[in-house]
Amino acid sequence: MRIGIIGGTGVYALGGSDAATVRTRYGEAVLSRVPHGEHELLFLARHGAGHSLPPHRINYRANIAALHDAGCRCIIATNAVGSIDESLEPGSLVLPDQFIDFTRARPLTFHDGEDGAVRHVDVTEPYCPALRRRASESLAALGLAVREGATYVCTEGPRFETPAEIRMFRLLGGDLVGMTGVPEVVLAREAGLCYMTLCIVTNFGAGISGRPLTEGEVGRIMDAAVGQVREAIFAMTDSLGAGWDCRCARPGNAD
Repeated sequence: MRIGIIGGTGVYALGGSDAATVRTRYGEAVLSRVPHGEHELLFLARHGAGHSLPPHRINYRANIAALHDAGCRCIIATNAVGSIDESLEPGSLVLPDQFIDFTRARPLTFHDGEDGAVRHVDVTEPYCPALRRRASESLAALGLAVREGATYVCTEGPRFETPAEIRMFRLLGGDLVGMTGVPEVVLAREAGLCYMTLCIVTNFGAGISGRPLTEGEVGRIMDAAVGQVREAIFAMTDSLGAGWDCRCARPGNAD
């Protein structure tokens, strides 16, 4: 089975060297093939080579289209996030099950109506529950503590959030805040792909710790966690058998 891996901040490779530029109707994406056990992993660095793309300029549609067209059935992503919930300290691993979208200026859908059809997709369960459950079991088997279930708030970026925004997100039920989770998760659902993300908490949201947030702080936490994250990715893919199937691949909910 082919499995797509989308590496976020700090996760820029999995060891594969067979990188190729893939052209889609939405633009180009670079995929690296990483043979692993009975599966073939197709790795994509979300921020591009050298972390050159800020969150609002990532071509999310090209990325998901490239993985879909290459025959991937599942996508495992990683996201570096801030914590809104003080019980989720830096270094925590979290598997979200819901999101709240505060992005403003991104192409958000494959269903843009250019073919003359209007389509809507159900996102009651935006992240694949079966894939998330397998991930949780795999992480536990590695002895890694993980929280299964959380609400990810996606902001436009590239600036960090204000303390007032963090307080608002908390009132709305947010647990994590990041800049790249949407529209990636929505596009995967539209494409009929199982999708989950492993979030790595790198910092508390603005105003919680009482000090300014810096890019260096985020980088230090990710540098310390990246080996563990790679190990977790391989363990999660090992848990997926060749006969993997779930209802994400049969959305049947676009009218």
